[in-house]
Amino acid sequence: MISGSDKYANLEDFDAIAGKAKRLESLIKLSNNLRERERRLPITFNDFLYNASKNPEVVFRDIFQLFYDMLHHYVPDGEDDYSVTDQSIGFVQYDFSKLFVEDSDNPFFADRLFANRLMNLAEGLKKGAHRNSILLFEGPPGSGKSTFLNQLLQKLEDFARTDAGTTYKVFWKINLRALEKYRKFRGGSAKSGNGDEYLNDSITDSLNGSSALPSGNLEFSCPNHDHPILMIPKSYRKEFLDELIPDEKFKDRLFNEKQYEWVIKGVPCNICNALYKALLDTSGDPLAVYSMLNARKNFFSRQLGEGISVFNPGDQVIKKPITNITLQRALNNLFSSDEIRFYYSYLAKTNNGMLALMDIKENNVFRLKEFHGIISDGVHKVELAEEYINTLFVGLVNPADKKEYEDIPSFQDRIETVKIPYILDYKTEIAIYRNKFGSKIESHFMPRVLENFAKIIISTRLDIDSHTIKSWIANPEAYSMYTDKDMLLLKMDLYAGKVPIWLSDKDIKGFNRNIRKRLIEESEFQGRKGISGRQCLTVLNRLLNLYTDSEKLITMDMLKEFFGQESKNLNVEIPSGFIDSLIDSYDYEVLQEVKEAIYYYNEKQLSDEILDYLFAINYEPGTTKQCNYTGHTIEITEEFFDDFESMLLGESSTLSDRKSFRKDMHSEYITSTISQEIQLEGKAITETEQYKKLFERYTRNLKENSLTPYAESENFRRAILDHGTSNFNAYDKRIRRDVELLLANLVKKFSYSPEGARQISLYVLDKGLIKKYS
Repeated sequence: MISGSDKYANLEDFDAIAGKAKRLESLIKLSNNLRERERRLPITFNDFLYNASKNPEVVFRDIFQLFYDMLHHYVPDGEDDYSVTDQSIGFVQYDFSKLFVEDSDNPFFADRLFANRLMNLAEGLKKGAHRNSILLFEGPPGSGKSTFLNQLLQKLEDFARTDAGTTYKVFWKINLRALEKYRKFRGGSAKSGNGDEYLNDSITDSLNGSSALPSGNLEFSCPNHDHPILMIPKSYRKEFLDELIPDEKFKDRLFNEKQYEWVIKGVPCNICNALYKALLDTSGDPLAVYSMLNARKNFFSRQLGEGISVFNPGDQVIKKPITNITLQRALNNLFSSDEIRFYYSYLAKTNNGMLALMDIKENNVFRLKEFHGIISDGVHKVELAEEYINTLFVGLVNPADKKEYEDIPSFQDRIETVKIPYILDYKTEIAIYRNKFGSKIESHFMPRVLENFAKIIISTRLDIDSHTIKSWIANPEAYSMYTDKDMLLLKMDLYAGKVPIWLSDKDIKGFNRNIRKRLIEESEFQGRKGISGRQCLTVLNRLLNLYTDSEKLITMDMLKEFFGQESKNLNVEIPSGFIDSLIDSYDYEVLQEVKEAIYYYNEKQLSDEILDYLFAINYEPGTTKQCNYTGHTIEITEEFFDDFESMLLGESSTLSDRKSFRKDMHSEYITSTISQEIQLEGKAITETEQYKKLFERYTRNLKENSLTPYAESENFRRAILDHGTSNFNAYDKRIRRDVELLLANLVKKFSYSPEGARQISLYVLDKGLIKKYS
């Protein structure tokens, strides 16, 4: 019989065993995951060549092609929604969240301008441009350069560990017993008869990954990360690849495009070259050498300086070659000479990788100058040996530090500068605020107000003069209600990829390819001054501390008051009159929202009115006809036409204006709507372009006047204040319906809170915006 205490003891033992089993299971699972992630088992040269024949575009990649593939792995194809015509300039909207934001403790936010610069840079690198240059990312302090580069290097390291990011390097597996056999055989001590047969069998087994010879290997990777194909002698390489690769289209690119020049003309490092010759001298058979040659997946580790290496200005300069005494001794004993000198420079560790300089100052100035010759020629001396380097050199530089190299003439064609200015896209600026202050930061603001805070910040970063906009917009005064006198608000919208709807048809047509291209080129010189990325977070924090204790949401009036007081704390100026113009623009936008929210229409009724009009324009006034589309009997008079056309053209339109419009409508109806779309294409009348344009214009104009009845209605204003109380029931049915529709739509369509919807409705009425924009 088991006692109570023994019973509990057994239960405790059972729990301990179960816990141990669970921990072991977790450890096994972790081990399996790590094994799959870190798997870098060498493959035979024969298997490597098989992979190369089947998938040459992946196998034959250097660091420049890998960099391109890495970007496109994380960044999906973008959309060129910027063009107002078919004349694209390639200003694409890219989603960089997987590259710079997701799974990051310190994300980088790239605006549309920089995103296009980076993608265009990668395209150039892949095609062979910039290969004899160092890429310097230039930006003012606080522009996020270090964050950008740290994220970029981390993603390259992550990508290199995936199947999609696999690149190969030489890995030697020198079979010591086989080598001794070769040596004895060539020395005449091998038995006659089956010696050749035995050696050939040994070679074949080694090439296939299984050796009939006794085990015992000297194994090591090429410290220079040589691509295995470089071990095919250069004079035979092209012919060999021509036979190996069946894909004729790829071979045409391989043999003719600059991006693959390294495959045909590259040479192995001095260590692999000397070892190949020593093995060939010993074995007398190249096939025997290739039986000991393997390919291994490259390993990228910033921490270990393998494939990726980062130097800060204070890091000591490395001058001595790197060596491996144990391996050197083994090679000396194996070949009884010192013909294989196992030493290399620190630059070999990032050959076919990336080497980065964090700021061009102190010791990094020396490194930059040291790299100059290497970048130019791709080779440098390590003691008596030449070491070939094919590295993607990058660096960060502040404008003030350019003095360290810009006066050196030979540097001018070896440095490619990529600008990282302060953010110029207000959408990206807001993404930074959300990241720093939390996703709910906008709940403290009325809709659009946080966006306008971002625009005020960006206004300090933009140059006031724009020759491109001046040559494009002939009459900027016409837009005084929508943008500032310097057109900075227009520029911000364009940099964000948005063509404002308030531009006239003439100016939209004038926004041609040449203007768009010049505008983007002009952006290269923007964002070099103003409130920095770090400083703007401090300013926003002061704003939140000042107003978030209030029950009301932060409004534009509060924002104006804040910057009026804050100006003394800023070391930069907000452009004169900009905030007032921003308020005008804001007033216009919120007025449109309120008009949209209160607007209600019966779609069938509006559709019938348009169809009746399209039918009636085929007849002269003074007749009565039954409409084929609606079945309505229409008394066709000038008054009938006037009611409809005035809604489209405005009350101030003249009889001549209306008749001209009617004539154009009739012409389009006969030549396009009836003859082409209905008779030839089989469309219904409501599917034709003419109907759609009229419906859109008709509803837009009805919406424009939707608030007019309440412009000076004190009763309507009080009903908004009383909404949600028992007093609201005292108002007439129409006012109650319109107030409820207004507030509900502001919440549903424009993301206002219930209190925000009430505030913005009163704001529109109290500021007289209906009359201001009538």
